[in-house]
This record gives sequence, structure tokens and C-alpha cells, in this order.
Amino acid sequence: MKATIAPTLRNATATDATAVEALLAAAQLPLVGVRDALESFTVAEDGSRIVGVAGIEECGEDTGYALLRSVAVDPEWRGRELGQALVARAIASAQERGIRSLYLLTTTAEAWFPRFGFAITSRDAVPDEVRASAEFCSACPASATVMVLHLETA
Repeated sequence: MKATIAPTLRNATATDATAVEALLAAAQLPLVGVRDALESFTVAEDGSRIVGVAGIEECGEDTGYALLRSVAVDPEWRGRELGQALVARAIASAQERGIRSLYLLTTTAEAWFPRFGFAITSRDAVPDEVRASAEFCSACPASATVMVLHLETA
């Protein structure tokens, strides 16, 4: 059954962990570190069901670097710009936190992220604090495309 109203975007809470992990697992995205960074995730909720997620994971303390990770939308909601809304909110959140550079790894969406200003970069150009994250070390394959968005902070 297709929903007829737009989902509500809100900050994730600890009670969302199981639903977020189920959505990520269904999208074949890594779960490592999700619970640790969950407070900086945004979820899309349709009624009481989580139908989308996007997360920011800060890398180190006060480094100005973070990962955009765990962007997933329930298949029922794809093609309705929900992913765009989630990523836009995640980028705004990163800016509010003073993040200077936002990185991501993708194996399937390197053509989608440039609409937000992300550009392909090399693993060697990624700061050590980001390369030390579980996403870079083990969760994502070495063949994943690395992208960066340099943010203007107030």
C-alpha cells in the first residue's frame, strides 16, 4: 500500500536503532558504527515506520571532518525525492556542527551525489581521521568511490 502523505523528517533516537539497521541491511549498507553515531542521523517516518535514513558521523574530535553515511530509502518511497530531502538535511546539520569537509563512500551512487556538490576524490586526499573510520578501514570495499563536499561554515 502506497503512502499518500510525505514522511516526517526528524532526528533519530536510540529507539530507532533496530528499524534503521533493518532499513540499512535491506539496502546492503554497513551497520558498523550506526548505533554509536545514531544521534546525528536523520530519519524519515511514515506514521510509525522508518522509511528513510541519512547519517553524519564525525571523525575525531573537533577535526571539522565527517562522513555522510547510511543513506537509504525504503523501495516504496524511492523516486519521490525523499533521498534528496534526507541528504540536504544531513548537509545542513553538518554545516551547523561546523563540519568543513564531508566525505562519503559509495559503490552505486557516484552519479547521484554531485547534485549536492560532492566530487570524486582519491583515498590519498582523505584526512587520516576519516581514513581511520570503520567505513574506510573495513565496512566499505576498497573499490568504493570516495567523494567530498567542502562546506562553507558560518
